[in-house]
Amino acid sequence: MKINEVARITGLTAKTIRFYEQKGVISEPDRSENGYRAYSEQHINELQMIKRSRLVGFSLDECQSLLDMSRNPNRRSADVKQKALEKIAEIDEKIIELKAMKASLKSLANTCPGDESACCPIIEALSQGND
Repeated sequence: MKINEVARITGLTAKTIRFYEQKGVISEPDRSENGYRAYSEQHINELQMIKRSRLVGFSLDECQSLLDMSRNPNRRSADVKQKALEKIAEIDEKIIELKAMKASLKSLANTCPGDESACCPIIEALSQGND
């Protein structure tokens, strides 16, 4: 299969697929005599796994690790589960940070009159640099 067909099937762009190949995340496709990449069903499976893994928050390096585990018939599900639990903990931390950011921004927005004057408590608070 050529890259455009793989892109259509996976919903990824050709540029993204080439990037994953360049980074060594997916296995290298064979090349035809004219130099075109020849992708297989294995590549589609790898790319779909990466796409789904990215959608649930895994980084590209973590996707690589998950792909490596998927290729290993001696993998332990406990190791895969541990990665998922670690990602859940990271997401929980990020949610706490985002809620704090929202509360701070909401508080700033409440102090601003939002009128035609140049006086803006939001700008003043942000420019003061009190971390």
